[in-house]
Amino acid sequence: MRNELAVFAVAFTVVLAATPPIRRLALRIGAVDQPDERRIHQRPTPRLGGLALFLGVLVAIGVASQLPGFRDVFADTSEPQAIALACLVIVGVGLLDDIRGISAPAKLAGQILAAGTLALSGVNLTYVYVPPDNVVVLGPDLAAMITIAAIVAMINAVNLVDGLDGLAAGIVTIAAGALFAYVQLSQTAITDGLPSSAGLVLSAVIGACLAFLLYNFNPASIFMGDTGAMLLGLLVGAAGVSAIGGTIQPSRGAFAAFSIPVLIPALVLAVPLADTGWAILRRLRSGRAVFSPDKKHLHHRLVEIGHSQRRAVLIMYYWSALLAFAGVGVSLLPLPVVIGVVAAGVVLALAGMVLGRVTRARHRHHGQVRRFVSSFTKPPPKTPELAADQQKRSRRPL
Repeated sequence: MRNELAVFAVAFTVVLAATPPIRRLALRIGAVDQPDERRIHQRPTPRLGGLALFLGVLVAIGVASQLPGFRDVFADTSEPQAIALACLVIVGVGLLDDIRGISAPAKLAGQILAAGTLALSGVNLTYVYVPPDNVVVLGPDLAAMITIAAIVAMINAVNLVDGLDGLAAGIVTIAAGALFAYVQLSQTAITDGLPSSAGLVLSAVIGACLAFLLYNFNPASIFMGDTGAMLLGLLVGAAGVSAIGGTIQPSRGAFAAFSIPVLIPALVLAVPLADTGWAILRRLRSGRAVFSPDKKHLHHRLVEIGHSQRRAVLIMYYWSALLAFAGVGVSLLPLPVVIGVVAAGVVLALAGMVLGRVTRARHRHHGQVRRFVSSFTKPPPKTPELAADQQKRSRRPL
């Protein structure tokens, strides 16, 4: 655990130090998001924050290569190097989009190239556990195809959820934390007899995201842009595949009866993945292109019904944390405990919604009463004749 804390600290420090100069660079070269009808922010904001996230993760991986606890990972596998190379590819695509803008098909091709880099380097979903006692071993071609599809889905889920200040960084922090707990507690960090790089990558992601949130939470002084959103999606997807894809069986029999381990990365990102799926269906039904932007995502709707940006983001955090706990907790804890905690969380959320509605209704009622009373107590409006008469009186000598 000491090695993971060191990686976390390095990523946090690098992002904290690198973000201000990168913000100035973005302003200088014009990589700035301007307010428009599709965006919620009200002022021009630089959007190259993903470059700081990339530097933090890259330096953290480099430092990890010198730590005793990660020497086996670098000596026995090529996963860290493959993940770093895939990050370089996706950051290149993101920078092109943030600075110059590229088409949706070109962006998708870049995502497939980055995911393919991982698959060709051995970061693959090799085993799929099917309850109750079956293990499906995927062939190399099928494993690569499924891995690429899963990672591209993760990339786009994080990219599409990046619509409010601090939303994507916070949700990825929650997802990475849940996956990290699974890796540390489920004893599945050994895949195919080789050490997994999942703990290393997730430690770096958590540190980088928490540091970036200091600049990105509402009101944000910098956005991560497509560079950061696609990078974080790639990293969470790669860590999930590394931790789960080579595991022959789950850590608990109870988990085998109710779920499939390979779905854990999807469960910890359930909110953005569900939002992405609904967005695709919505656009297909309306005859629009799948990648065409709109303001009908879940976080946009929360703002439309009256929540502030901060409150909408915190609501998304809450549901993401609850679903992440459900997905990971069922593999680590007795099922009744997980059901009880999730049920309590849902009840608490519903109670908060009801209390919020009552409070807003009370405020509206009080406002109507104040306006009604003030209509009788405030002085009548000044007419031109009254104003001229008052001006004459003020000039009259005493």
